[in-house]
Parts: sequence; structure tokens; C-alpha cells
Amino acid sequence: MKVKAIPTNKVETYRRTLQQLDNWEPYLLAESGLPGPRGNLELAQAVFEEGDAALFERFLEYTPDKAPVNSPEEFLHFCGVFGQGRHLSRDSHSTWGRLRQYAGDPRWRTREAVAMGLQAFGDRDMDGLLSEMEVWSRGSRFQQRAAAAGLCEPRLLKQESHAATVLHVIDIITSSIVSAGDRRDEGSKVLRQALGYCWSVAVVTLPPDGKLLMEKWFVSADPDIRRIMKNNLTKNRLFKMDGAWVERWRQELK
Repeated sequence: MKVKAIPTNKVETYRRTLQQLDNWEPYLLAESGLPGPRGNLELAQAVFEEGDAALFERFLEYTPDKAPVNSPEEFLHFCGVFGQGRHLSRDSHSTWGRLRQYAGDPRWRTREAVAMGLQAFGDRDMDGLLSEMEVWSRGSRFQQRAAAAGLCEPRLLKQESHAATVLHVIDIITSSIVSAGDRRDEGSKVLRQALGYCWSVAVVTLPPDGKLLMEKWFVSADPDIRRIMKNNLTKNRLFKMDGAWVERWRQELK
């Protein structure tokens, strides 16, 4: 699942509400959007901006047994993990280790919170994020997925040097799939899903380099790689970039 942009007007409304409350938890549980198909990301952003380290730490206590998937309590844990990105720095070794652990959490929303926390750090220190994500790109499948999803966010890719490094990172991650044996585990599945859109996000920020890298993978005989690339070719952002190029490769990959 791709992390989506969050409307700022709703966030500001939630921030004002939180500023007036002494105890946030009942309100967050009631407004979480869970159970349901979509958690309240606007409220989560407000918590990120208004919460402090102690609050985020307390929310991390909502482990899978206390906060199962799609429960309102899961939203609290989501906010706790997302909040790690607010105080994250290059030297926050324990927090980096904690995020690597949460990248493999059985709850998919927690895994999304990791990606959002990474992006929040990237807003402040993109070079630092890139350095750490190059390490994650050689880690577990879940860590690779978090690295790809965290980096492939348009707002983080405004500088050519950053976009070039992100292309390098997802190229490393994609290469690791080719040499993998059993690919039926959950980590491999979610990694392939992420790469199915991440390439398109990175390529449109640096088309000359990105298209060449994608073309290398277009001619791969590996069925998983071909499926990943086909998925990227369905993204409208690529068609807007170069429709003729997309159509040509769609035909080649049929």
C-alpha cells in the first residue's frame, strides 16, 4: 500500500482539538476510523505534530495481542511508530533498531507507520535517510520494503542527487529478488507489491537515468521481476512522463 498525501486542513482541525484535551486516548480511539478499511491518517498526522516522546512511547505498548489488526487500539500503535520519526536523528541508534523491528510487524498498518516515520526524517535530513536506507536495502525483505516505500515519495525527490541515490537503492533491492530462492513468504510478497509502484515514483523524478535502469529489468526473464515492471507500467505518472515509451514496453512485456 502506498502512503498517501494527507490534507492539511483536516490536520489543523484535529490539532486544535487535541490541544484542548488532557487525555487523548478516548478521543483517538473513537476517531481512529477502525475497524474499517482506512485509518484516520489526518488524525495520525495531528498526533505526530502535537505529541511528545512520552506519548509515543506509551502507544508502543499496544503490541499485537493488545491491539490486533483493524482494532481501534491498533491506531494508537500506528501513531506511536509514526511518532518515532519526529525525534529520529542519524545518531538515534536504538530508534533505528526499533524501526527495523517494526518494519516486520505482522500488522500492515504498523509497517506503513514505519515508512511514514522514515519520510518524516527524510523531510529534515534526506542525506541521512539515504545513508541508512542503503543499509536497509541489504537487510530483510521487510526492511527492504520499508526502505523502498519510505524513499519513493515525490516530496523527498526534488534534488537530482537524491533521486539518483533512490534509483540506486531500489535497483539493489530489485537485484536481490533475482537471487532469492523461496519467494512465498509474506516479506517477499509485500516487497514485490511495493516495488510494483516504487519504480514509477523514482523514475519520473529523473527520467533519463530511471528509464535506462527500468529497461534493464524489462528484459529480465525472471517472472517476478517482469510482473513488478508490468505493474509500474500501469501507473499514470509514467504515461504522463513518456507515453510512447510506456506503450512500447507494454507491448514488449505482453
